[in-house]
Amino acid sequence: MYTLKHALRTLAKSPFVTAVAIVSLALGIGANAAIFSLFNQMLLRPLPVREPQRLVNLSAPGPKPGSTSCNQAGDCEEVFSYPMFRDLERTQTMFAGLAAHRLFGANVAFRKQTLNGEGMLVSGAYFPTLGVSPTLGRLIGPSDDASVGGHPVVVLSYRFWEAQLGSDRSVLDQTIVVNGRSFTIIGVGPQSFSGTTLGSEPRLFVPLTMRAALGSDPADFERRNAYSLYLFARLKPGSDLTRAAKGINALYRPILNDVEAPQQEGMSDATMARFKAREIVLAPGALGQSSVHRQAKLPLILLLSITAIVLLIACANIANLLLARAANRTMEMAVRLSLGAGRGQLLRQLLAESILLAILGGAVSLLVAKWTLGAIGSMLPSEATMSLTLTLDQSVLAFAALTSIVTGVLFGIFPALHSTRPDLITSIRSNAGNLSSHRAAVRFRTSLVTAQIALSMSLLIAAGLFIRSLSNVSRVELGLKIDNIATFAISPRLNGYEGGRSAVLFGRVEEELAAIPGVTGVTSARVPILAGDNWGTDIQVEGFKKNPDTDTNARYNEVGVTYLSSLGIPLMAGREFTLSDGKAAPRVALVNEAFTRKFKLGRDAVGKHISTDGSGPLNIEIVGLVKDAKYSEVKDEIPPQVFLPWRQDSTVGGMNFYVRSAMAPEQLLRSIPPLIARLDPNLPVEGLKTLPQQVRDNVFMDRMISLLCAAFAALATLLAAVGLYGVLAYTVAQRTREIGVRMALGASSGMVQGMVLRQVATMVAIGGAVGVAGAIALGRGAQSLLYGVQGFDVLAISAGAALLTAVALGAGYLPARRASRVDPMQALRYD
Repeated sequence: MYTLKHALRTLAKSPFVTAVAIVSLALGIGANAAIFSLFNQMLLRPLPVREPQRLVNLSAPGPKPGSTSCNQAGDCEEVFSYPMFRDLERTQTMFAGLAAHRLFGANVAFRKQTLNGEGMLVSGAYFPTLGVSPTLGRLIGPSDDASVGGHPVVVLSYRFWEAQLGSDRSVLDQTIVVNGRSFTIIGVGPQSFSGTTLGSEPRLFVPLTMRAALGSDPADFERRNAYSLYLFARLKPGSDLTRAAKGINALYRPILNDVEAPQQEGMSDATMARFKAREIVLAPGALGQSSVHRQAKLPLILLLSITAIVLLIACANIANLLLARAANRTMEMAVRLSLGAGRGQLLRQLLAESILLAILGGAVSLLVAKWTLGAIGSMLPSEATMSLTLTLDQSVLAFAALTSIVTGVLFGIFPALHSTRPDLITSIRSNAGNLSSHRAAVRFRTSLVTAQIALSMSLLIAAGLFIRSLSNVSRVELGLKIDNIATFAISPRLNGYEGGRSAVLFGRVEEELAAIPGVTGVTSARVPILAGDNWGTDIQVEGFKKNPDTDTNARYNEVGVTYLSSLGIPLMAGREFTLSDGKAAPRVALVNEAFTRKFKLGRDAVGKHISTDGSGPLNIEIVGLVKDAKYSEVKDEIPPQVFLPWRQDSTVGGMNFYVRSAMAPEQLLRSIPPLIARLDPNLPVEGLKTLPQQVRDNVFMDRMISLLCAAFAALATLLAAVGLYGVLAYTVAQRTREIGVRMALGASSGMVQGMVLRQVATMVAIGGAVGVAGAIALGRGAQSLLYGVQGFDVLAISAGAALLTAVALGAGYLPARRASRVDPMQALRYD
């Protein structure tokens, strides 16, 4: 207790130094805590289930002829067909449980309100394999998944039950309408459980056997070439990945070779060999199944590394401050040692002061972390923020506390050791008591500042790389005009609409939107533009010769009339779709330039015929050639695309609308929900935003990394400049007598300034060279995150070096100027 009180009194004696140290540490620790919060949620935190370390995820890489549907639960290498899942579930004995799941779009109607969101189809073993318990009622089990279409029951997620139903315990056994179908509520899920897919928030869970009742193709229950289910399992006690993989593949290979391989048609011998060689791969499943884990890993490691560098620079500043303060306490330490105080006692006292300083900085850092998380939240799409907790939880508080203690020891250990060195009394008696005059201290402080310069140089160059990358992304030619366009979607099929009724509604929506004052263009599309969605199909093209291994896949979309003119996509030849292109009219299509290049059509595409069902008749005429425009991702190459009129599709069930208007975007957005409510008050509006906002959301990771990297680099440079200024100012103060002698012997003010600035230049040259090497390594490691710029970029290196040199010279100018104004007579009397 005495040690703590003494440490508090010591810090209070120098309030300015203490405040600077606390603010520096708060910035460094707060930035780390904020990024750690995201890192922990996305890459470290296991599912809140029983023994998550025993969960494993299944995948089967290799050829998958047929239809493949994947989502944020993972890529298309990981999905299985329904028949294959049932075969494995029925015969496997190496797992304690094997389960399947699939996200689906859900319109949920209950108590006179309809909400849009996600649901999850789950097999009967889903909840038992996870080992979770309900908050209310019971969870879906094997008996709820026994027969196709025979179990219309639903389990609500805890968040949906709490937020939308007010935690009403009377909901059990009541009816809820999901996608137009009535279900009975049998339970509420665990409080901390939100499914097994990070990045999604299912409102409810439905038996997998009810999939067709919710809008999916009933044939998928029988088709072995319809891949869409994600599988995970629980290892038995004492088992491991190797043993389980061997056991499951002993079951998988005979099914693959004896049942599925004979059903394949038009496959080359090489592809058939790869098809038969497919194996199930097991991977740890403690984190669940989500593509977010893979996508976020490198960006979060990069940001956590950058914030760690910022903290190291802050620690170096505090170490220099403590060394400077220790110089003024040399006599105090010597007297205490001479009076019998042990070195260990003094070390504990000095480390207590540094750790207390770090703890105070850690406490203030929580505010910095909260502000940083708020800033990050403003850069994330609304869909991403739903599954993240942008607040300070217990793990973040524990991380901040541990980081504070570690940094307190890190920046306090050398000053403490140096202040209590055994030769301290001898040094004072020989008139060498100033700590800064001790060579070890001088070298240490200079090395710290040089290291700060090196780290700052690395961050500035890295920031330059990402800023250039973001600039390249912002200049990407999209091929369409996005300004003054609002977009939204509706899914009437999820409310029970049949295809024909949906088509009538879509036509009415287009008419009502066009009647809004100021609207200059209205169109629609089944696949949203630049929203990350990819719909593809194999195409047959008149005159194009292919072999079994030829890639004939193209992205497709079903669009409304005036699609090209409303979105500003140039028509190169032919015509657009018109209202006459309905179900009774001959089938027609538009194709883009990439399509003509892939299928070798040249400029003669108009008039050719295609088929979109692989082997069907060539019954679709190409009536227009359109200029290339981006499809799914801003940064991806433009794929071959074919556009069909949605009015010729009798199964259309959901649609995205695009409204171009001269009015302010906010006013246009406000006018859309009431318009839809007039047509159907139970139909929710989905994804209402402007098209420019959609594009920004599409590249949010680039913006977030660039802005955070630039902010952290600026902070690091500021901290390094403060450290450089402090070292030079203290050095000049301690060398006042020497400078006075030099000036008395004829040295000019310019020569004295040059002496100090040469010291700055030396540190910048050494630190800068090391920093450039570090930045090159950092850039190469993050190459996959850069767009249109290499990790070694001369412009970014030059800009970073120039900026850091200017900042360093600015930090060194004031001490140099002060040195040049030393009065030789006063300096010679300096003690």
